[in-house]
Amino acid sequence: MLKLNYSNIPKIIIALDFYNKKEAMKLVNLLNPSLFYLKIGKEIFTILGKKFINELHKLGFNIFLDLKFHDIPNTVFNATKAAADLGIWMLSVHASGGKEMLISAKKALESFKKRPLLIAVTALTSITQEDLKDIGIKISLQDYILILSKLSQDCGLDGVVCPGKEAKKIKLLCGNEYKIVTPGIRCLNDSAFDQHQIITPKQSKKFPIDYIVVGRSVTYSKNPIKKLNFIIQSMQ
Repeated sequence: MLKLNYSNIPKIIIALDFYNKKEAMKLVNLLNPSLFYLKIGKEIFTILGKKFINELHKLGFNIFLDLKFHDIPNTVFNATKAAADLGIWMLSVHASGGKEMLISAKKALESFKKRPLLIAVTALTSITQEDLKDIGIKISLQDYILILSKLSQDCGLDGVVCPGKEAKKIKLLCGNEYKIVTPGIRCLNDSAFDQHQIITPKQSKKFPIDYIVVGRSVTYSKNPIKKLNFIIQSMQ
């Protein structure tokens, strides 16, 4: 039986990184919507679309729609508004889209009485210092993340997606109310896959993280509930 005391640990978002509905629902049907949030990314949204989100809402789940909008301001405005129309709890844009794009995303939500949280992706967990160099960015990855975090806050966003090890600096810069969402959560015996900026569930408790995103550690597991139990126990 899964038990969580969310008073002192990050809240858990489970990424439904599946290629078909049957596999996704095998996991969803094991989960309590009062304990877990669900993340819908590009893969499963492309396959199943808004109908699947509506089905998850009927089951009582809050949805993080993680499509990482990154386009010209007008396009992002319309895409953000369309996403919010789905009644989602949280959505993401890329902070590197720039000030005008971020402000447009924020403006798109002004007409909603109950708007979703708007979160900016700073740097993907797969990004390395060498990757930044390849695209002509000469500052450190840490400074790059901090600059994008402050820019996103200045544009009125609610928080950022960032590596867990940067959470403390971001909270000091942007304040405790600024939300931190951290992917790349890996148990010690898990593969890192294509991610470089990773932390363990136990480490996540040490940082001021509001939400952790758990994906392949659980979805690739033969016993996902056992794995979730282990992650929860590691944080408590």
